[in-house]
Amino acid sequence: MEEKIKFFALENAIKFNGKCNPGAVIGKILALHPEARKDMKLLSKTIQEIVREVNSMALDEQKNAFKSVDKIKKPKKIIQEGLPELPNAIKGKVVTRIPPEPSKYNHLGHALSFLINYTYAKKYDGKCILKFEDTNPEKCTKEFADAMEHDIIKYLGIKPDKIIYISDDMSQMIQVADEMVKKEHAYVCFCDRDSMQDFRHKGIECPCRNNPVSKNIDEWENMKLKKYKQGEAILRLKGQVDALNQVMRDPVIWRINYHPHFRHGDKYCVWPLYDFENSVEDCKYGVTHILRSSEFGTMRTELQNFIKDKIGCKKQTVVQYGRFNIKGATTKGREIRELIKEGKVSGWDDPSLVTLKALNRRGILQETLVELMNQMKISANTGKNIDWTMISSINRSILDPVTNKYFLIIDPVEIDVLQAPKQKIELNLHPDHPKRGSRLFETSSKFYINKEDHDNIRQGDLVRLMDCLNFIYETKFKFHSLNHEEYRKTGKQIIQWLPVSDNLTNVSVRMPDNNILEGLAEASISKLNIGDIIQFQRFGFCKLDSIKDNKYNFMFTNK
Repeated sequence: MEEKIKFFALENAIKFNGKCNPGAVIGKILALHPEARKDMKLLSKTIQEIVREVNSMALDEQKNAFKSVDKIKKPKKIIQEGLPELPNAIKGKVVTRIPPEPSKYNHLGHALSFLINYTYAKKYDGKCILKFEDTNPEKCTKEFADAMEHDIIKYLGIKPDKIIYISDDMSQMIQVADEMVKKEHAYVCFCDRDSMQDFRHKGIECPCRNNPVSKNIDEWENMKLKKYKQGEAILRLKGQVDALNQVMRDPVIWRINYHPHFRHGDKYCVWPLYDFENSVEDCKYGVTHILRSSEFGTMRTELQNFIKDKIGCKKQTVVQYGRFNIKGATTKGREIRELIKEGKVSGWDDPSLVTLKALNRRGILQETLVELMNQMKISANTGKNIDWTMISSINRSILDPVTNKYFLIIDPVEIDVLQAPKQKIELNLHPDHPKRGSRLFETSSKFYINKEDHDNIRQGDLVRLMDCLNFIYETKFKFHSLNHEEYRKTGKQIIQWLPVSDNLTNVSVRMPDNNILEGLAEASISKLNIGDIIQFQRFGFCKLDSIKDNKYNFMFTNK
């Protein structure tokens, strides 16, 4: 265990210019050894000692030390507890795929699906392919593709064995379509949209369906040669027009689209639809298992298997699981675009959203999402409802043992505690890890307290300023005693405080509902770096988002 901790500590330190973040290490260890959670105190202590040793080294020393532990095989597996055994899986032969369409930013539900695919591949010593389904040139953009790659690799920690863009295989897919037309498995249709839908609904043949193969070959060439307007002609699969599964009723498999593609410009004007591209690409890259949400339905599986039969491809084992529903969250790209357009959210990383950009910005750890996946216990028939309390609970359990603690006062109110003694109070950055460091407060009689705490104090109340002193309110605030034992006899509440001082730091905290709280924090937060997660005691975990005009702006992570 200590060797693994040292491996991750050195790796993290080298990555971040000599400074290891203990939180990153504890997350890696818990992902590998969930059983270690039973004794978090011991684990946290061990990690702190090793991280302290690593951080005391110069960067060159860290790099040399890392070489000496490089013989340790870097763990590939994300250990899982909630995933059932994979049917038809052969050790070393499993190939799964992560297939995002780069037309929006991915959200929490996508992340869980991606992690499931990756975890299964690694569980069976197989491979996982990151496959960008970028064949809708109107919606797919480089911005979304780059963001997805960052979210999947950097944030989720998924290391795909191969990264592909489906659009790069267009020439091969066009050849497959050519063969389907020649073998009378597909035909060009000129029916307008309403007529085509009417024929499909009634289960009767389209007039174009029985055109001779020579005409279909010519018209398909005309489509590729830009002889028709967008929407004027389409390529349809010759399926089963009267099938009970309406998806099988001669679906569209190629369409004309003149919008320039972000990778290929105007090189292509015909583009495959979802079922065709998936059928061809999953076979080309040797995918053995398709793991996806049941919202895709068995109807689509039937259609894709039909296409694979026509093009002579091997079928994959399909495992479907219930949809992940995030309570109270907007996840549809179209709806989020409208919210952004209307100014109701600031962007795709707005803290009120559950996009991966927003979760990462808030400080929801990658290890939290892995643990959430483990707790889902997926099944084919039952959807999973996820609420924020579940995410917060997991994230808190990982952050709490390793996160430094600081004082914050929201909407500060100044009080004068009469006859309060002057004190020098030294408090540890973490109560369980005194060697981590401390900060010193010099107090007199004047303090800042939260407005909410101030408004809740009643006549005659004995109140404790945490780790400082006790006072009693009798029209005025009067010093009572120092020790906690005196407070325990008749005390009403323990509240947060800061000494009135010119050295305090202005702070804002952006809450998940986009309400921004203003306050003061202790001067020692000036040592923080952007992206650091801390705990403001009696308030919650927060991630430093920016520093502007000497104000430290945080995102609220969770309680």
